[in-house]
Amino acid sequence: MGTIPESPLGRPTRYPERYDAGLLYPVERAPQRRELGLSGGLPFTGVDRWTAWELTWRDAPGRVQAAIARFDVPCASPRIVESKSVKLWLASLYDARFDSPAALREVLAETLSHATGAVVDVQLDLPQVWSRHARSEAPGVSLDDEIPSAFPAAPEASLLRAAGEKVEESLVSNLFRSVCPVTGQPDYASVAIRYSGAAIDRRSLAAYLFGYRRHPGFHEHCVERMFVDVMSACAPERLAVEARFTRRGGLDINPFRSSDARFGAPGMASIRQ
Repeated sequence: MGTIPESPLGRPTRYPERYDAGLLYPVERAPQRRELGLSGGLPFTGVDRWTAWELTWRDAPGRVQAAIARFDVPCASPRIVESKSVKLWLASLYDARFDSPAALREVLAETLSHATGAVVDVQLDLPQVWSRHARSEAPGVSLDDEIPSAFPAAPEASLLRAAGEKVEESLVSNLFRSVCPVTGQPDYASVAIRYSGAAIDRRSLAAYLFGYRRHPGFHEHCVERMFVDVMSACAPERLAVEARFTRRGGLDINPFRSSDARFGAPGMASIRQ
């Protein structure tokens, strides 16, 4: 594993004492997409939905405030933001003052939009509404009792099989694991693959997902690889892939990619989030 030049990921860092928008570290999407043969127009739509559970600041009189924040980064953005830099950026807000939550939301949205190169939607939930936060497991047929048809050391699209009658279903696994390409730390997620088309062989899909267990990939790239591989190998008429990763450093990242904007949408937080 290596480091991204100038990124705080995988390096000792000190927490900031004052607000600093310059802490955000953008990463270009293009190099990893080129590995998947993606250039020009994308074969999917979607967002990367971030949840920030550790956000605090001060209001105009100086009182401490807190919120849960959600950021929706369009998948068409030319850049993502490296997760540890987001954690440090948010931490730098702890002593900053804002006249209102709306003023803070505007700063967050403007800063993230500048870093990613696309308009980022930001929502803030204050403590008064925290009890409304729902938890729901992704609906669908679980793959977790299936015995994989193989146990590959890396993702192998050639393992995927689809044949037989047309179905519309969602196949779900709560056993997904990959590793950070910089630090080597494990990342865990629940994955939902919703599609219509020839039925995907479940043992082959379980084997394909098993191959990610030691695969070094950012969350967003893993989901895009799944989308491209399933679309290429199984040729569904419609496809949506979502991964809901467990939080690290107060942040969870939940990429969602769909071949049809009308086919599904990002789900609610899972019990592990």
